[in-house]
Amino acid sequence: MAEILNKTDFSAIVSLIKEAQYKSYQYVNATLVQLYYQIGKTVSDKVSSGIWGESVVKTLAQYIENELPTVKGFNARGLYRMKQFYETYYEFEKVSSVMTQISWTHHLFILSKTKTIEEKEFYINLTINDKLSVRELERQIDSCYYERSNHKNLIVSTLLTQLETKYFKDKYVLEFLNLPESFSEKDLQKGIIENLKSFILEFGKGFAFVGNEYRIQVGNHDYYLDLLFYHRDLNCLVTIELKTEEFKPEFMGKMNFYLEALDRTVKKEKENPSIGILLCKGKDTEVVEFAMSRNTSPMMIAEYETKLIDKKILLQKLHEFSELAKQELNS
Repeated sequence: MAEILNKTDFSAIVSLIKEAQYKSYQYVNATLVQLYYQIGKTVSDKVSSGIWGESVVKTLAQYIENELPTVKGFNARGLYRMKQFYETYYEFEKVSSVMTQISWTHHLFILSKTKTIEEKEFYINLTINDKLSVRELERQIDSCYYERSNHKNLIVSTLLTQLETKYFKDKYVLEFLNLPESFSEKDLQKGIIENLKSFILEFGKGFAFVGNEYRIQVGNHDYYLDLLFYHRDLNCLVTIELKTEEFKPEFMGKMNFYLEALDRTVKKEKENPSIGILLCKGKDTEVVEFAMSRNTSPMMIAEYETKLIDKKILLQKLHEFSELAKQELNS
């Protein structure tokens, strides 16, 4: 009994140490980001007023190195990065108020890999809310997460509200599965389970994994769901059916059956109706629209890519979609 009590006390102390370490890191990080911002402001003001030129910034970098030889990151390139950092955000109070919540390394990736202030703000907030590591942030930028999240053309059933559809995307990028050119649904499912953290990162915040090949019983028959998740924000079960081919209308009959079975046998009384996602290799938009027009189940059709999307191609497709939408509104 004494040993159990000791372990409980010890664990509580370890938790206190970890909490203090995290708070210390947050404080140090916020102090550093503020420091870089202030240095960037000073350099920007001096350069823009003509008081300093490029040679002066280099001289400053050398001076700092001589005075503080153990301090890194204050070479000429680093100082110009701080200048860029200040000049990018000083007019945007909304961004400035949260920028100390992510690391300088995160900021460098966002500065170098994004263009608009809207895109930068999106990735700063994404990093904060989803607690992204630098590697995870880089992957989200490379997979055009901003473009895909802000230009949705997701076809959903009439029972799914706008609030619910904001949690889902039209296209998911699963390049981290490293699948061969030809693969089966079993290969796809296995790859997802082996890379579950990356899969949930791609799908978005709020998903909790319940199981794969999840068994449900109806009558005397057993049925197996490819993937089953619980969404904390939507307070409902989400089942995902994986397809290695283009969407076909007959896929919906099976999904409707699964959703009914989940709601009758698995869903708890206070939970919302289950949602189904048919994740297909491709889809014909017109076929999907026809298939969904009379569907009454909370269901959506999305597609996936197994390789990173070329950003230029994606932007071109989004532009084409925007033009079509404008034409429809004007017709």
